[in-house]
Amino acid sequence: MKMKNATFTVSEFILQCSIESNQKTIMISALAFIYFISMFGNLLVILVIILNPQLHAPMYIYIGTLAVIDLANGSILIPKMLSVLLLSSSVVPYAACVLQIFLLLHVEEMESLLLTLMAFDRYIAVVYPLHYPLAVTNKKVVISLLVLNIFAISFKLHIPIFASELSFCHTNILPFCFCDYTTLVHVSCTDDPKYLIPMITGAIVYGVSPLILILLSYSRIAIEALRVISSGGKSKVFSTCVTQLLVVGLFYLPLAFFYILPGAGVTITKELYNVIFILGNAVPSMLNPIIYSFRNQEINKSIHTLFIRTRSTTIRRK
Repeated sequence: MKMKNATFTVSEFILQCSIESNQKTIMISALAFIYFISMFGNLLVILVIILNPQLHAPMYIYIGTLAVIDLANGSILIPKMLSVLLLSSSVVPYAACVLQIFLLLHVEEMESLLLTLMAFDRYIAVVYPLHYPLAVTNKKVVISLLVLNIFAISFKLHIPIFASELSFCHTNILPFCFCDYTTLVHVSCTDDPKYLIPMITGAIVYGVSPLILILLSYSRIAIEALRVISSGGKSKVFSTCVTQLLVVGLFYLPLAFFYILPGAGVTITKELYNVIFILGNAVPSMLNPIIYSFRNQEINKSIHTLFIRTRSTTIRRK
């Protein structure tokens, strides 16, 4: 760092995980386990969806996309977190730090938007079943995902611009295991609120609004399900809703603690802040494929069939 007019020109940041040394071994082991299960589970879900033509349908395209997002989320965060925990601190170039911020925000926003699309998909399937085949097609699903990607990327183009404008006069140390835009602004000497307003706007556009739409969709689905005469029909609808709501809860609850509590003035330790963020981002990526593997019969059958074929092939070769 070079001093210039009482400020520093920062070319790199130092990440420091505020986690007690006696807990680091547990956290490292847990993260390594979570990363392995997450990679294996999500790749398996993607593989069975690709290999089984019966799963080439809108709902499974959404599930496969969620698995891709979970793979990206884990790969963006966990390897770097492990290196920080192993080394106690880690030096990250400025550009790499900004890139991690951008990618992390993108996968979080895309997952939020994807869960909203999945809620709409189930809403149309349950409330307007006769219109579903024409209203929701594979082509429309793929186009909607591409449009949302472009929209989400465009909405975050201010991040690298604002990050390049920040000036630092005290430290280049970030007290967390990852690069976070809000922390970057707080560590800097910049008091201009314009740097935090986009984050608040983004939280409303990509966090609060989608969650409201998701809850409204599933509330309407629940009302419609109660009108179904057959108990089997009710069970099927509620089973689908429970699966989706489990995934929604796993995604939103940790983020709510991570973003809302500090914003509401609730004081939490840096160590707890790190643990909430790590578990909140890493655990859902591991549990999502497990939930769909156990609760979705088609994916469950496809995985079972895949392993039977693999085992049969291995036996024949022997």
